[in-house]
Amino acid sequence: MNPLLSHLQPYPFERLRKLFAGVTPPAQYSPISLGMGEPRHPTPQFIKDALSNNLNGLASYPATAGEPRLREAFTAWLHKRYALKLDAASQVLPINGSREALFAFAQTIVDPTKPDPVVVCPNPFYQIYEGAALLSGATPYYAPSDPARNFAVDWDSVPAEVWKRTQLLFVCSPGNPTGAVMPLNEWQKLFALSDRHGFVIASDECYSEIYFRDEPPLSGLQAAIQAGRKDFENLISFTSLSKRSNVPGLRSGFVAGNADLIKAFLLYRTYHGSAMSPIVQAASIAAWGDEQHVTENRALYRKKFAQVTPLLAGVMDVALPDAGFYLWAKVPDALQMTDAEFARELLAQYNVTVLPGSYLARESGGANPGAQRVRMALVAEAEECAEAAMRIVQFIQSRTV
Repeated sequence: MNPLLSHLQPYPFERLRKLFAGVTPPAQYSPISLGMGEPRHPTPQFIKDALSNNLNGLASYPATAGEPRLREAFTAWLHKRYALKLDAASQVLPINGSREALFAFAQTIVDPTKPDPVVVCPNPFYQIYEGAALLSGATPYYAPSDPARNFAVDWDSVPAEVWKRTQLLFVCSPGNPTGAVMPLNEWQKLFALSDRHGFVIASDECYSEIYFRDEPPLSGLQAAIQAGRKDFENLISFTSLSKRSNVPGLRSGFVAGNADLIKAFLLYRTYHGSAMSPIVQAASIAAWGDEQHVTENRALYRKKFAQVTPLLAGVMDVALPDAGFYLWAKVPDALQMTDAEFARELLAQYNVTVLPGSYLARESGGANPGAQRVRMALVAEAEECAEAAMRIVQFIQSRTV
């Protein structure tokens, strides 16, 4: 058995199940889950039609690199969204959702034969970053988010000796769970560090199409061009249809960036058996080619956040994020409860599920940056999210009045 498996920590939702063991929620309240970040808006009909109309693709083995039409759909979208011009043959590659690709990419990049390899990731973070680092033979280093800067990651807190051993940096912008978006000056800081120390930047951008400001989030690739970097050296971005198009079950996305990194990743994926089904390719081409459903989807989230955020802000420290579909709320000090206790008691009294923030972070520098926060995924219908918010308000007021 691979001994590195023993280093993996329980997934947050496994910990949540244990936390809720023995809890019987009150029957008078219908269950509402804000815990899992799983899109629940309806999948657009034209994507379903593209799936059902292309079943003849089952008769052939798909190429790991994907069909040329699919890769051209990726580059067309990148041009439309970010004004980027990438080569469809060498700078993009289909992936079966960002989760498997983020994990596999670390196995491609990290050289465990070098002394003490490090993978840097935000803290709190998407747990795949940690697992990918550990199973690649590297040590994760957790860079904390800064509440004073709307939870932007404090890259300056990473010691110089850690950067020297870093082989891979995971960036998540818009961030999960905080929703923070990295501006150009922070990207420039990371590019300079990458140039100095030679590490690769993996930019996780799966929440890029759900935003609340007039200006859409900046892509790592877009930032590279604006910073005068023409070949995306040591840079790969990851994006997905799951949140953008409400198709988490489709398992479809793509990576884009430096051609040499794409070539190495393609080699890994060819042996790993990561080819995308022809049926999924057909549906993906349709999805990447349409923006109307994305605009409508974003409008639904904006409506929910506009309704829910003010309600919760009356009793909690919480603000509209830059992007994404999470609220990152602080447990009121007056409750004298941990984030885990808050989540358990909220379920027990009002049948609402939230995720303790400490489950999404690791202790670093003597503190867990997710402690005393809870993540709320506003993925349900607007009425259900509003109802959950009102129950949370009642829960807090009943304990503080």
